[in-house]
Amino acid sequence: MSEHYEIVERDFRDMVAPIFPPEELFRGALFAEGPAYFAAGRYLLFTDIPNDRILRLDETNDCVSVFRQDCGHPNGQTVDPQGRLLTCEHRHRRVSRTEHDGTVVTVADQWRGKQLNSPNDAVVTRDGAVWFTDPTYGILHDLDGIKAEPEIGGCHVYRVDPATGEVEAKITDMVMPNGLAFSKDESTLYVVDSGKSHFEDGPAHVRAFKVDCDMQVRGGEVLADCPVGIFDGLRLDDADNIWISTGEGVYCYQSGGTLLGKIKLGKIVANLTFAGPRRNMMYICAMNGLYRVRLKINGPR
Repeated sequence: MSEHYEIVERDFRDMVAPIFPPEELFRGALFAEGPAYFAAGRYLLFTDIPNDRILRLDETNDCVSVFRQDCGHPNGQTVDPQGRLLTCEHRHRRVSRTEHDGTVVTVADQWRGKQLNSPNDAVVTRDGAVWFTDPTYGILHDLDGIKAEPEIGGCHVYRVDPATGEVEAKITDMVMPNGLAFSKDESTLYVVDSGKSHFEDGPAHVRAFKVDCDMQVRGGEVLADCPVGIFDGLRLDDADNIWISTGEGVYCYQSGGTLLGKIKLGKIVANLTFAGPRRNMMYICAMNGLYRVRLKINGPR
């Protein structure tokens, strides 16, 4: 077995391709984050938070270029059902959307008349609602945003109603809500709490919440604790296995919380996404670089 792959449960052997080690595609970011894949164009957009830019990987030739500079210290990103880019911007303390003509509009920047902390990661459900996390990482200092005092007094998970644009707090009992992802049927929402990054006794786990048809969120039991560093961004594959960033690589958990295996890069991973024509490749943002891993499984459609 390759040094880059650790098999914990036998099922993981049929999920990874150990003969193909992770490929380093780019090195030159200060802290890479926010991978968002555009299938029609065969390209990936990812962020470099301290350098305040969005980078673009052309999947046809693996060339990386600057897509956008001076853009709000962008962090997590996703693509909505209409193929538009959504970006969590630390400096502007908002979630933005890039329209098809290139116009950038604000999706959310306030809650109950108070400015958000610094949106961190976002996901869009099939109904067009935007769910996002809002810890204080981007206002703690000037490296990843602009140092400022929080106005809300808490770090929450929010939902933006697709019809009205109303911002509603859905989860309010987290320390530093971070990465988030839905199950394929959108009945379960997984949210990372990475409070351990700044609080000695803080959490470093992922929780599972049930989401009712009326968008009420219930439960929130801890699914897994991170043994190395903190969890960060995460994605689910087509079988609802959870692939999640850790302090040494990407871990894969079965939906019930059983650890299946690890992709070990030997460095802190911030985020990841499935990509490629058959969604059987994974792009991984780890510290100053971007990596690609070829898999035997597929990401969700």
